[in-house]
Amino acid sequence: ELMAHRSLGEEPSRSKHFISVDVGTGSVRCGLWNETGHLIATATHPLQTWSEKEDFYEQSSEDVWSSVCLVTNKVIKEAGVSPSTVKGVGFDATCSLVVLGKDDEPVSVSPSHDDKKNIILWMDHRAIKEANDINALGHDALKYVGNCISPEMETPKLLWLKRHHPECWSRANKFLDLVDFLTYKATDDDTRSLCTITCKINYLPVPDSPNEITDAKGWCPDFFKLIGLEDLTNDGFSKIGKRVGPIGHPVGKGLTSKAASELGLQEGTPVALGLIDAHAGGVGAIGAPLNPEVPITLEELTRRLVVVAGSSACHMAVSLDPKFISGIWGPYYGAMIPELWLTEGGQSAVGVLVDMILESHVDTPKFKEEANKLGISIFELLDQKIASHAKAVGYPFTGMCTREMHVLPYFHGNRSPRADPTLQGAITGLTLNYHNLPVLYLSVIQALCHGTRHIMSEMAKSGYDIRTIILTGGFAKNKTFLQELADITQCTVVLPREENAVLLGGAVIAAVAAGEFQTMVDAMTQMSATGATFPPTKEEKLKSFHDAKHKIFLLQYEHQQMYKELMKDFSSL
Repeated sequence: ELMAHRSLGEEPSRSKHFISVDVGTGSVRCGLWNETGHLIATATHPLQTWSEKEDFYEQSSEDVWSSVCLVTNKVIKEAGVSPSTVKGVGFDATCSLVVLGKDDEPVSVSPSHDDKKNIILWMDHRAIKEANDINALGHDALKYVGNCISPEMETPKLLWLKRHHPECWSRANKFLDLVDFLTYKATDDDTRSLCTITCKINYLPVPDSPNEITDAKGWCPDFFKLIGLEDLTNDGFSKIGKRVGPIGHPVGKGLTSKAASELGLQEGTPVALGLIDAHAGGVGAIGAPLNPEVPITLEELTRRLVVVAGSSACHMAVSLDPKFISGIWGPYYGAMIPELWLTEGGQSAVGVLVDMILESHVDTPKFKEEANKLGISIFELLDQKIASHAKAVGYPFTGMCTREMHVLPYFHGNRSPRADPTLQGAITGLTLNYHNLPVLYLSVIQALCHGTRHIMSEMAKSGYDIRTIILTGGFAKNKTFLQELADITQCTVVLPREENAVLLGGAVIAAVAAGEFQTMVDAMTQMSATGATFPPTKEEKLKSFHDAKHKIFLLQYEHQQMYKELMKDFSSL
């Protein structure tokens, strides 16, 4: 897949450009940007994923790097720009674990022992027991992950490898978060990003740390010894990060000759310390000026929540002081924006839940056929059916069509704020009525929005005062979701100007590494802007309706716990 265009009036040979590379779950994307944050060209290439056992998901670092090189070369070629105009490179990637040997060769993480399978993908849940074991020990370091480490983080995966894959453990010389692998591959410098090791490998905040690359002083030897990973404390924690630096700081001497040749860029081009993909979306969205006359301050940023909503969802807010919230990850110092603490909530299944509901419903083929005849998408048809149903029944607002149907969206567990991957979904109010599918679809959309409201309510207890939600990702195209989110949270929902906010985040850090801007905040405010806005409906009747729905949302969890208690004696049958 390839899309490329050139901005009107641009002179490629004289412009400054920045390359951003986003390694997602299923594909690698590359974007070419100018200094005002406008996208010049993009290219995409798919990635291979193996899943040979339930909850096991693996990829190849060689496949990832070759795909990165392919899309970068495509973007430069299709945009028709000279590599000399590219002033910086920024990477982001999923929080997946890469294992390399002493000669940087891939080391298998797979039960198949195939060395090309050397990445444990972020969504891999093989380490649930290891996560539970770590949590049971109750070390003080866990307060920086909401008192509950997730199997999606790297530390439980490392413990799984030590327990179940001794060959990998003995051969491994480096364990890297995927974005740190990319900067290492590009520069031959093994400095780790503060974003990755803080959010995913339990690196603790270092008070008054300088805004530069330093020895990694935030590792806690006691924690790693307690959980059984004492091996990693050797040689200054060299296997998981001996040197660390802030996001956007230039790495080493820039692109090596070999990497530059493979990427189609110039040797020495600055490379930024990178970001986890969701955090790149935060960087690309949170700093957009809402009012051109009001300057962006750190205080203003603390009143915003960035939601990156696609297959799953990540909820990110920043604060001037650390806020400890049970069940919500963080506080992480400098993990998204220097000098600010990051709080990170999430939902494990968003887009994948909507897809599953539609694909499994008996009436979906009928709706697809009708939508095709009308030349519209099934989502547009479902919206029309909901509006017609509301009018026929006499509801003043379409959102009230779900009065008798309620969904608990924990079909892949709950990431925040319950932090329990074993929770299950529930649907109440199913009938054989033809309107069942549109109402069910709307009920799922509302349930996901109530999940965000639940996360926000827990954050508010710790002092957050969120007034604006900036949403990016695939769900930014779903107007029903956007309006329901505004109505259910009573916050204004704003879209970024650029729908590729994750890619833009990579361009922002590339520009900072190149010295184009002095600070990350300067770069964000100059390179990002807002698009469409969805204010909440200010009608007391609708607000009361959603207040009642939220009480039911919370009760559904309590009822599930009651059911489990009633059935606990039969767990071994």
